Amino acid sequence: MPKKHVNGKATQLPSERASKVCPVYGLPFSWRRRWERDWDNVRYCSDRCRAAKGQAGQAH
Repeated sequence: MPKKHVNGKATQLPSERASKVCPVYGLPFSWRRRWERDWDNVRYCSDRCRAAKGQAGQAH
């Protein structure tokens, strides 16, 4: 069952949120509120991975 925030919007529990796999280092990352409007276009877990996209395996 979703929790409610003070502002009245329903939110999902962390275990129920969508997730993707970062193509740079291959680990899963989950949905964040700042990506709410653009989740379909999010490919990388961080700015660091996005900057290192051409250097796969060397980012971390």
